[in-house]
Amino acid sequence: MKYLIILGDGMADWPCEVLDNQTPLAYADIPPHMDRIARTGRSGMLKTVKDGFEPGSDIANLSVLGYDPALYYTGRGGALEAVSMGVDLAPDDIAYRCNLVTVTDGMMHDFSAGHISSAEGAALLTSLDAALPDVSLFSGVSYRHLLVVPDGGAGGAETTPPA
Repeated sequence: MKYLIILGDGMADWPCEVLDNQTPLAYADIPPHMDRIARTGRSGMLKTVKDGFEPGSDIANLSVLGYDPALYYTGRGGALEAVSMGVDLAPDDIAYRCNLVTVTDGMMHDFSAGHISSAEGAALLTSLDAALPDVSLFSGVSYRHLLVVPDGGAGGAETTPPA
């Protein structure tokens, strides 16, 4: 038996003014193929985040792929981001996924810095990297980047996603 799992991670999104206050999924011209899959396939609900874990796509996707987050989850994106960027980590390095964001009056206004271009993000990271000699910053795509603290830094840091 063969299975195809379609995981629409983030597909619903938020309503947008430019889309007549609809979500991108509601606004989309859904091709007949998606309707056929929904009509002839099987669908259902699945709990993808174990109790005690933050509900996020990082945990959920690990679970769907068969990995137990209690054993394999090391934090949102750091090590996975490093692998995807071809950055080799030493055993004691700590990698953090870093987003460029927009802050207005001390409050995060946008998690993606207005979907900054990769070139603009790289320029900002180059400037920031020069100012932080004890860590390494690596430019990624758009607002997504990587910070590596060598030798475990000062025992790591506790991070909290924005509410």
